[in-house]
Amino acid sequence: MTPPESAANNAHEFSVSEISFALKRTVEETFGHVRIRGEITGYRGPHSSGHCYFGLKDDKARMDAVIWKGNFGKLRFKPEEGMEVIATGKLTTYPGSSKYQIVIEHLEPAGVGALMALLEERRKKLAAEGLFAPERKRALPYLPQVIGVVTSPTGAVIRDILHRLQDRFPRHVLVWPVRVQGETSAAEVAAAIRGFNAMEKAGAIPRPDVLIVARGGGSIEDLWSF
Repeated sequence: MTPPESAANNAHEFSVSEISFALKRTVEETFGHVRIRGEITGYRGPHSSGHCYFGLKDDKARMDAVIWKGNFGKLRFKPEEGMEVIATGKLTTYPGSSKYQIVIEHLEPAGVGALMALLEERRKKLAAEGLFAPERKRALPYLPQVIGVVTSPTGAVIRDILHRLQDRFPRHVLVWPVRVQGETSAAEVAAAIRGFNAMEKAGAIPRPDVLIVARGGGSIEDLWSF
């Protein structure tokens, strides 16, 4: 049933831009900051601009998401395909294509279960590549002469390691300082291991015979970089 001609003629006439920006204001003013739980989908890493675009979905719907370059570098956890997360940010619309999206300011895993599921998925993937195969493992030297330690230089862990070695097995110890939690931790630990392995065995600073990569206890979020 169509409305009477008089009613149609009396309806306010909007331009496409006017209605699009009116919708944008309505969405932004109505919702403000929101927390949305969903699964990351379509994640391909940061764009060449440094911004990050992907989607959040559940079993009934999907919405676009963006993390601007300035916020992406501050995230404690980086997005990963298939991870269930809680995203905090502002809802907005993009008038140029009639889309709505969440501009994410903070991102966190949706509980310990989400992290453990991701960890198990990653373990299976690496196992399928043969990285845990027994033949890849190297035998530990019976009496290492030089021990490399990758850890925080100011934490209790390095003091415990040095104390125990001094009491039981005094040896030459090299410490490669790293952050043991936070957004740069994983990259720093990996770089330290590569750095130790690149040393010459008979160099001025000898390559360690064994490495200890260590940190103290903590929540699974604190331990995630390890």
